[in-house]
Amino acid sequence: MKKRILIIEDNEIVRDNLEETLSLFGYETATAADGNLGVKLALENPPDLILCDVMMPQLDGFGVLNILSKKHQTAEIPFVFLTAKTEKDDFRRGMNLGADDYITKPFYKDELLQVIETRLKKSERLLQKFDKTEDGWHTFINEARGYEELKKLSKKHQTQILPKKTTLFGEQSNPHYLYFIKKGKIKTYKTTEYGKEYIIDIYKEGDFVGYSALIRDEPYHFTAMTMEETEVSLIPKADFQQLLFANRDVASRLIKMLANDVEEKEEQLLHLAYHSVRKRVADTIVLLNQRFQSRDQKGIHILRDDLAGLVGTAKESVIRMLAEFKEDGYIEIQDGGIMVLDERKLKGISN
Repeated sequence: MKKRILIIEDNEIVRDNLEETLSLFGYETATAADGNLGVKLALENPPDLILCDVMMPQLDGFGVLNILSKKHQTAEIPFVFLTAKTEKDDFRRGMNLGADDYITKPFYKDELLQVIETRLKKSERLLQKFDKTEDGWHTFINEARGYEELKKLSKKHQTQILPKKTTLFGEQSNPHYLYFIKKGKIKTYKTTEYGKEYIIDIYKEGDFVGYSALIRDEPYHFTAMTMEETEVSLIPKADFQQLLFANRDVASRLIKMLANDVEEKEEQLLHLAYHSVRKRVADTIVLLNQRFQSRDQKGIHILRDDLAGLVGTAKESVIRMLAEFKEDGYIEIQDGGIMVLDERKLKGISN
């Protein structure tokens, strides 16, 4: 499939020459004669790479980059400036805004094609998704060590096997590690002034725990505890900070691995605020079934206290809802495990 390149250039001759050259070498092109049109085209149909002139009327290249770097659909598109200006301040300003490269006009055809090919290959690597498994994490770390500034990453990370109900860290404790779950489950929760637990989230194999405090470099705002025997890999704070700050490309991939629950958490908060207990219990069961159910495990095994904490209601209310769902034929309960029989009807429970 042809790679599509958006050319944003106000000089018609340069724009036409770029379009002709790239077309001859097998690229699909789109063109814009000014920054405003370029932004519009990029958002309507995101290209694989953007070539953008710096000095343009109305909206210059810096403005285009500033806008597109803040839009989720265009933030990760390689962005290459075309410029006749070579002052260091211009280079620095562009790189600080997130530009991937510069091509100084006039340029050779070979130079242009080499920059484009290099940036497209790097973009493909950045878009690669690692399996959320121990092997996927090791592959990511080994690739990261290939960068000069990350060669000092630890060769091996400590692994711990923790019994059920072991506290990894508590509220107001200082972060020292990023925790990667190799096996088991971990809950994070806050305790109210009345001693009641409110569960923030439940993490499973392949998830990371504790990164928010490491990023902010401040104490934890919640407690993390194992829900069953759990094996975790401990990534030292120094390694995590190198991965996050030493190389922008590695940081981009790491953030993708970490930040996969934001929309889910936002939806959970809306449910707590506006939905009935019945619907909240039903939605939570569906969520847990999708996240934790596996072929070799029958049912969702979770303490009723933990389920109540996740739903945000009393344990007695959860038990009553489970009994109703069982009577309605939506679920079955075997040895304490909740087996979903009709997920569609659970999803369809109205507020």
